[in-house]
Amino acid sequence: MDPNVAHRYRYRRPASGMTFIAHLFGILAIMLSLVWLLHYREGFDIDSDNTNRIFNVHPFLMIFGFIFMIGEAMMAYNTVGADRKVQKIVHMLVHFVALILGIVGLHAAFKWHEKRGLTNLYSLHSWIGIGTFSLFCLQWLFGLSMFLLPGASIETRERAAPWHVNGGRALMYMAIVAALTGLMEKATFMGLRHQSEANVINFLGLSILLFGIAVDLSVSLGRFA
Repeated sequence: MDPNVAHRYRYRRPASGMTFIAHLFGILAIMLSLVWLLHYREGFDIDSDNTNRIFNVHPFLMIFGFIFMIGEAMMAYNTVGADRKVQKIVHMLVHFVALILGIVGLHAAFKWHEKRGLTNLYSLHSWIGIGTFSLFCLQWLFGLSMFLLPGASIETRERAAPWHVNGGRALMYMAIVAALTGLMEKATFMGLRHQSEANVINFLGLSILLFGIAVDLSVSLGRFA
């Protein structure tokens, strides 16, 4: 067997395995967020007269619509069985879905603050979150102009690729930090009604963290496959 082929095959199965594990933790995080918001926190509705239901749109969309979709986009680039052009398009489109859902999620948080007469962007969670989302938008525009649209030379793309890849990985962890600080801030601010709710939040946070780690390992191993 060709040494290069053997080398790629050595990492293909671990990369696929980590992709599977990432999906398990991602789906678990989505399920736990639904249990928390629907069972303990009155559900979610961005047009509701109940301000708590307006706010609940924020954590759900930032977990499912932003973090999970970012992870899917990162893994799709290495796992979609198609030529490189199609992989790039899928990668960019899934990231675009994450961007749109993230905007709606942020809108819900700002709307909740307005309804409650609260100051915006006062906490560490909000600073990390808005910084992460702003950098994510710049990262998406950079990737679109550099790797999908014509214009950039091959040499320029090769120089930019490591920055784009590692920047995406950093943004994934920044999003996770924002999510975890948000969960702890919300738990402290609203007060937990039951110990079981605390357990759901703790397992939700762990699932988000483990999802991010599995995505990172899947992408890292996939680059060698």
